[in-house]
Amino acid sequence: MHQVKRILQEVKEFKAASFATPIWMLVEVICETLIPLLMASIITYGVEAGNMDHILKMGGIMVILVAIGFTGGLLGGVYGAKASTGLARNLRESMFNKIQTYSFSNIDKFSTAGLVTRLTTDVTNVQNSYQMVLRIAMRAPASMIISLVMAFIINKNLASIYLVAIVFLSIVLFFIIRRATKTFMEAFPKYDALNASVQENVSAIRVVKAYVREEEETKKFHKASDAILKIFTKAEKNVIINQPIMQFTVYSCIILISWLGAKMISTDALVIGDLMALLTYCMNILMNLMMVSMIFVMLSMSTASIRRISEVLEEESTLQNPAEPVYEVADGSILFKDVEFSYNAGAEEPILKDIDLEIKSGETIGIIGGTGSAKSTLVNLISRLYDVDKGEVLVGGLNVKDYDMDSLRNQVSVVLQSNVLFSGSIYENLRWGDIDATDEECQRACKLACADEFINRFPDGYNTHIEQGGTNVSGGQKQRLCIARALLKKPKILILDDSTSAVDTATDAKIRKAFRDEIPNTTKLIIAQRIASVQDADRIIVMDNGMINGFGTHEELLTNNEIYREVYESQTGGAGDFDEKEGI
Repeated sequence: MHQVKRILQEVKEFKAASFATPIWMLVEVICETLIPLLMASIITYGVEAGNMDHILKMGGIMVILVAIGFTGGLLGGVYGAKASTGLARNLRESMFNKIQTYSFSNIDKFSTAGLVTRLTTDVTNVQNSYQMVLRIAMRAPASMIISLVMAFIINKNLASIYLVAIVFLSIVLFFIIRRATKTFMEAFPKYDALNASVQENVSAIRVVKAYVREEEETKKFHKASDAILKIFTKAEKNVIINQPIMQFTVYSCIILISWLGAKMISTDALVIGDLMALLTYCMNILMNLMMVSMIFVMLSMSTASIRRISEVLEEESTLQNPAEPVYEVADGSILFKDVEFSYNAGAEEPILKDIDLEIKSGETIGIIGGTGSAKSTLVNLISRLYDVDKGEVLVGGLNVKDYDMDSLRNQVSVVLQSNVLFSGSIYENLRWGDIDATDEECQRACKLACADEFINRFPDGYNTHIEQGGTNVSGGQKQRLCIARALLKKPKILILDDSTSAVDTATDAKIRKAFRDEIPNTTKLIIAQRIASVQDADRIIVMDNGMINGFGTHEELLTNNEIYREVYESQTGGAGDFDEKEGI
């Protein structure tokens, strides 16, 4: 129930439309249920009595009721659509805004495909259910109850047939919905698998085609699609029995009322007009009961969606700002004190252990190590993308937990291994680093990152349109644009996470020289596989199995660190890179 309340909190400015919808639907219902009584009056006191005045009078009232009912139904539909689509919009915005607050640990709990399904399919289910509840949940029960009351006013004995039918159908419906709900709740994880298949295929379409894996990917998609088919077929098999049972009950009621009504007419216990009204109410009651059953089917489908949406909305970030955060980072100094870290709380071994490290502001620090040695994990702790399990990380002399997270991250620019560009011009992509950056500042950052070399060759220069994901630029060009974007933040700490791997060694050297000459006061951390990329650094960290194996200058490590020396000799001798050394 609390999950439903949480979802309803998103109605917000659409409360008026939500209240107006059932009111207008009630107006429509009242008009519809009065019409059979007027029809019965026309037949009994107009047609049979030959009273044309009565026919015209009642007919005029019927026309007015039809017009009012039509207006009520129309307005109910308009307000219902406004309220339900408004709820869907607010849900998507709240979910998206919530996701933006997540830490990496929170994001790790939800797959990308799962979040997409929740933002699309699940929200659509809730939207449809909400609209149906506002319109039909008021209309159907109200129409059914009013029709039943009218039927009892006309003839209690015949109306009792409806009551028995309603009780019978309610019991049947309870068991049908109970089984269907369980099946529907199993369906939505299948949507996650389907979306994951599509997302993975589209994002990696070049690799798929390069390795001629279209047929295998098609089979994978078919398998995910077939799983949805089977689960919904199973659910519909439970629900489909509802329709024939409803129809059987409706026709049984019509036959019983017609048979018993005919006998009562022959004994003058009932008039023809009342019998026609009872038959109309019969159809009205049972059809509305069928509509109620549809509501329950829809709600059974949306129950799982509500739960999945609530999980996103109620998830709290594992990282929180302190009560009185610090907004200014004094300098780019970094200190690790006895740090341990693991991604999973129950992990047997931490990813990082026994990390004690002191970096002065303005230093250039190289970081090398084999794949899986936790180089990226180490630098992720500096901008507080994760919190340490033990010890503390200090930036500018203060624990990173004492800072306002946005302020801290604005002073720590990170260029990741997997570089991401967005659709838009080069200028627009660069201004992710500083939205207020001038054209001159953007061009200077590109010059430092050696990106101006290729940008000036484009016909449109800095106004060149970048496709989504940067598919119309090379890997090296993408890396240099991302470095320029990071520089525009004017950070106190710049982290390059293997972000020059796609550029040639000459360009790599130019970039490092530009950093040394142009931003000497910025602390620079350079993660690399090539020793040539870090050997000119002030000091170099050698990572091995989540620990610091060595820390010193290039010359010191050549003398004192066996891992560094072996890798240096293998690379300078042409034998390969860091990961090609056995045991490293």
